[in-house]
Amino acid sequence: MDVLKFDDAAFGYGGRRLWGGLTMDLRAGEFLAILGANGSGKTSLLKAVLGLHPLMSGTIRVAGAPPRRGSAQIGYVPQQRRIDTLTPLRARDVVGQGLDGHRWGIGRPDRARRRRIDEVLGSVGAFEFADRPIGVLSGGEQQRVRIAQALAADPELLMCDEPLLSLDLNSQRAISGLVDRRRRTHDTAIVFVTHDINPVLPYVDRVLYLADGRFRTGTVDEVMTSSTLTDLYRSPVEVVRSGGRVLVAGIPEDTHHAPVQRAG
Repeated sequence: MDVLKFDDAAFGYGGRRLWGGLTMDLRAGEFLAILGANGSGKTSLLKAVLGLHPLMSGTIRVAGAPPRRGSAQIGYVPQQRRIDTLTPLRARDVVGQGLDGHRWGIGRPDRARRRRIDEVLGSVGAFEFADRPIGVLSGGEQQRVRIAQALAADPELLMCDEPLLSLDLNSQRAISGLVDRRRRTHDTAIVFVTHDINPVLPYVDRVLYLADGRFRTGTVDEVMTSSTLTDLYRSPVEVVRSGGRVLVAGIPEDTHHAPVQRAG
């Protein structure tokens, strides 16, 4: 089943287009990595799927329906930011917010709710610090809690926006592995925005690469090549495979702040 489907979708702000002509689908249990320079529209794509910003044209379908805010079918992990040490919430309180949705406050404690929180904390290896203040946890521990929060309502689609930022290599590997384990055990579709393909290289089924208002989709071997990225950036880019890693050199610096294209 197609969990996520784009049909000739275009996105932009104020009449200026970031990307357009996107037609693709994402099946249950599939792992999609989204790459591209800063400003290429990666986070904007997630916002469109979340129903936070309308498309300029085309359509998006999430489990066959148009995007809407607060959909329980989508779990969302926002970009990694350290949580203040004085934040008066425990890890389990943060996860509980994923069950409470729009309701204000921590929520009414009951056995079923507590069982679900414990279950999802355990699934990401965070049960041991469930009752610790969220602000004193390490970056990797906080990110496990954020993923648990996103999974609390048992979504069909999990979207992660740069979840590996500011994490050490071991934490990057651990977070990538637990996201992959979720899709394998629950058939959850994964959309994983990242600036580096290597931490998720063993798990990725397909890549969506955004650059300069254009895009390429396909397997890692199809997209992460010198010829494909050179064509995408309209400038020489070299992709080298070494020691099981993909190394990219020569991406034009101005693409990090490239002007978006006008619609039409």
